[in-house]
Amino acid sequence: MNSHDAIVIRDLTKNFGERRALDHLTLSVKRGELFCMLGPNGGGKSTLFRILSTLMQPDHGEAEILGHNVVLEAAAVRARIGVVFQAPSLDGKLTIRENLLCGGAMYGLRGKELEQRLRDAVAVVQLEERLNDRVETLSGGLQRRTEIAKCLLIRPELLLLDEPSTGLDPAARLDLWAALENLRRDRGVTALCTTHLMDEAARADRVGIMSAGQLVALGTPSELTSALGGDVLSLTTRHGADQLAQRINQHHEIVATVVEGEVRIEHPQAHELAARLAAQFSNEITSVRVARPTLEDVFVARTGRLFAEQGNE
Repeated sequence: MNSHDAIVIRDLTKNFGERRALDHLTLSVKRGELFCMLGPNGGGKSTLFRILSTLMQPDHGEAEILGHNVVLEAAAVRARIGVVFQAPSLDGKLTIRENLLCGGAMYGLRGKELEQRLRDAVAVVQLEERLNDRVETLSGGLQRRTEIAKCLLIRPELLLLDEPSTGLDPAARLDLWAALENLRRDRGVTALCTTHLMDEAARADRVGIMSAGQLVALGTPSELTSALGGDVLSLTTRHGADQLAQRINQHHEIVATVVEGEVRIEHPQAHELAARLAAQFSNEITSVRVARPTLEDVFVARTGRLFAEQGNE
């Protein structure tokens, strides 16, 4: 394991009966990185999360966190990570302070040491003024920040967050990412988030895109979208999309594909091409759309499918 790596995954495979949830996944995450694992439900993200958080063992391959094998050295891994699950782990009837005191006691913290760590944790996520508020009265964003504060009591080197923005409004998502940026800047904490939200993944340092248990794309958000080679042109037709795509390919020597009944083309001069195609196939094309490429377009380009649910993980 490279000293600059916080997570190293090699050939990780997990099966549930005949269904393969992880398919020979290989990946590394650098120390101090904010990394997003992006994919639809059923893509394998939650299975990976459970393995990294030592809740599940793989069938094949291995994963190391901060130099420790997640299966053979699970206790050492747990001592170094903070985990924020998708399901809440707070007691709504208790205040933020009471929740953190209970959490700290479970970690074996007591007295002045616990009080100091509590103050440090709430300062990072800016909850100092809300310590005596009952959790059930808090917004979803404040509850998420409380969850993170609870994890910070052990002063983790790595945070694992499973769909951390689920149920949050856009402002709360921004606050959450600001907290993660503060942790990276002030404490050098690495964070790996699983998400199905494009805008969330676009804020990460790097993104891994998963589909059917496989890593189909990896890079910075700008690298991934720039690799498409231009804007994305989408066409709908009153006749068969397959026939239109075939005719476009023959006449213009470009790659037109069909995804969910639409003809899609990636092209550096998409606006000019759109005008030419609309004139040439005016009797067939019913709508034309040109857009800057997004991470969803990367997913479509790599899988041939729209970013949609694939099943339960």
